[in-house]
Amino acid sequence: MSSQKIRIALTKGRLEKQTVALFETIGFNCAQLNSKGRRLILPMDDYEVVLAKPADVLTYVEHGACDVGVVGKDTILEMGGTHYEMLDLGFGRCRFALAGPKGVDFFHGFHERVVATKYPNVAKHFFERKGMDVRIVKIEGSVELAPLLAFAHAIVDIVETGGTLRENGLEVIEEIAPISARVIVNKASMKLRRAAIEELLNNMRLAAQVTG
Repeated sequence: MSSQKIRIALTKGRLEKQTVALFETIGFNCAQLNSKGRRLILPMDDYEVVLAKPADVLTYVEHGACDVGVVGKDTILEMGGTHYEMLDLGFGRCRFALAGPKGVDFFHGFHERVVATKYPNVAKHFFERKGMDVRIVKIEGSVELAPLLAFAHAIVDIVETGGTLRENGLEVIEEIAPISARVIVNKASMKLRRAAIEELLNNMRLAAQVTG
């Protein structure tokens, strides 16, 4: 590590704001984070905070550029990795779900099923567990479009309230996995800096219980 401070990678956006609020509950000085401008690396007491996209948080922790990361379980399930998953912070809750046109039985019949998703690995593992042969197509934008265009029979996506599905004539067929913000730790960092990282994790755990 080039920095003596423990580096914490945060997922930019909503999870970032919720994690900063958690840090404030702990008592950390988050002034720099709250007035960050365009800066991507910011000081916070004895830590350095790095702001990144979800997949990059996982990559930076995986390869040791950051010691600790806060990222959604969705990213962990899709990308995998060899980090330690240490803590469920309890916020950012939603779920992976299989969804399709309302009133249509996705599992009926023997025709080839096409499923559109931003998360092909999650979808692949889900259907493998069911022993189903499904063609999975990766979509970058609004996956709800695929069934509406008769391009796919169903989608695998993140569902929070289900409002977007309902507005587009879709419904949840089956829930796949719960999602929330998780704390991950680089394996080497956990060995070399165990005491400091465990202190941080304990503080985050207690703060999550207070705010949860």
